[in-house]
Amino acid sequence: MSSARLLSLLHFADSAFPTGGYAHSFGLEAVCQSGGVADAAGVERFLTSLLEGSAGPCDATAAASALRALARGDLAACRRLDDTLEAMKSVREFREGSRQMGRQTLRVAAALTADPTLGGYRAEVDAGRAPGHHAVAFGMAAAILGWEPEETAAAFLYSTTSLLVGAALRLLPMGQTEGQRLLWRLHPVIERLARQAAERDPSEMWSFAPGIELAGIRHEGLEMRLFRS
Repeated sequence: MSSARLLSLLHFADSAFPTGGYAHSFGLEAVCQSGGVADAAGVERFLTSLLEGSAGPCDATAAASALRALARGDLAACRRLDDTLEAMKSVREFREGSRQMGRQTLRVAAALTADPTLGGYRAEVDAGRAPGHHAVAFGMAAAILGWEPEETAAAFLYSTTSLLVGAALRLLPMGQTEGQRLLWRLHPVIERLARQAAERDPSEMWSFAPGIELAGIRHEGLEMRLFRS
């Protein structure tokens, strides 16, 4: 991997990249409030379930598939992936969070690269003619920047995991070092799921994380909330 490609990947996967993801916990807040997650071990179980049951086989697969589709000039395939994610994300807050993060990714990626395809797809999203889910936007940017599918899936999964570790630090009495140890322990899981996502055909995308989805549904009715999902 060249330094330029590596730097662009680090740029987009960095927690400072302005997707608005810091405002989302994707069900973690509801689980913490109910007492289902109370410490680092509980957060690790939650994240493993999310990665294994949804983010890996669904979103990371969509990101790698969007990369391949745009690399061969098949924008229609990217749109089909976007529509598939819209149908698969049954929890309203999760669906809206993914769309918000995708819009922001497209906006910044189009501004940084000045690529007309990204700019055109952003216009479609802004006009409400395409959902603009985060994984698809991330994969499209990856295609323009010349990343490989497995690299893209790994960066997407790492970014997702890091985001939620940050949320856990705000929700629970955990220290920064404890959070970093947790993230470090999940590296092998991310590596394996990224490899599988890069090899998976988009027609085989799946998601099964009912406990997390129920937490996402409950989150909307919480009396006090720190996060939007």
